[in-house]
Amino acid sequence: MSEVRTILLNRSIADSIEEEAEELRQELKKRKIFLLNVMSSPGSGKTTTLIRLVNLLKDKYRIAIMEADIDSDVDAITVARETGVKSIQLHTGGMCHLDGSMTRQGLEALDGEYDFVILENIGNLVCPAEFDTGASMNMVILSVPEGSDKPLKYPLMFEKSDLVLINKIDTLEYFDFDYNIVENFIFNRNKNAVIFKISAKNGTGVEEVSKHLSSLIDKWRS
Repeated sequence: MSEVRTILLNRSIADSIEEEAEELRQELKKRKIFLLNVMSSPGSGKTTTLIRLVNLLKDKYRIAIMEADIDSDVDAITVARETGVKSIQLHTGGMCHLDGSMTRQGLEALDGEYDFVILENIGNLVCPAEFDTGASMNMVILSVPEGSDKPLKYPLMFEKSDLVLINKIDTLEYFDFDYNIVENFIFNRNKNAVIFKISAKNGTGVEEVSKHLSSLIDKWRS
């Protein structure tokens, strides 16, 4: 009887993806480029938040933004117009995530030298958390209207994110949102997470986030 060998392709593919992402991360470290991977649900306020952050940091750092979307360049155009920084669109062709190889393609398409590159990932709380992009740090934005249970329903996203922004706090009086519950859920999954409460609409808390990011960027580039 012939022997049948079983190859676990999903594991070998996953290992390859992780290795490529780590290789990219180390390359960026050597080049002193801080790459921030930003994730969230659609409508959480990612683009508005990033515009405010970029405008606070662009005088200190050379910044570029990569906007990932299934098939649209609306966000890339908006960010470029509102900040004046380099912005490119990454069309995923229907895929709901980015990995290290896709991120590398985007970085190679950027012409110029940058200190700080922001990757605005595809808008959902599932797929993006499952793939390492090679980023220096992961950030997730959770908006008040989404409810207090999102860290419980999508634990991997909050486990993988170093920085969590609770956005749209200006709407707290209109929604049943319990910050203490959210905080407990997040820390149960990731005790090292750093949490900020912000309103991208009116700017509340955004300057504090920019200062935190600035310290991380400087440390990464030192």
